Amino acid sequence: MSNKNRSVLYIGVTNDLYRRCLEHRDGVIDGFTKKYKCHDLVYYEEYSLIEDAITREKELKGWKREKKDKLISTVNPLKLDLAEELGWID
Repeated sequence: MSNKNRSVLYIGVTNDLYRRCLEHRDGVIDGFTKKYKCHDLVYYEEYSLIEDAITREKELKGWKREKKDKLISTVNPLKLDLAEELGWID
């Protein structure tokens, strides 16, 4: 998740990406994403096992910002809000 000007990135795990995007957009969860208005989905990965997702989350959180930006750019070079692109959010 990121804010409008893409200056902040948030990495997390969920079992329901659609619901989580709505929660972030609506600001119903207090914390980092609400404080920094991280409402836009700019990248995601899917895993069958939660253990694999958590391992990947920890790996990504250890990366420097430049490496994260390069990863995002491989699938979303314009850094569009993918939730909007998927028709989940207006």
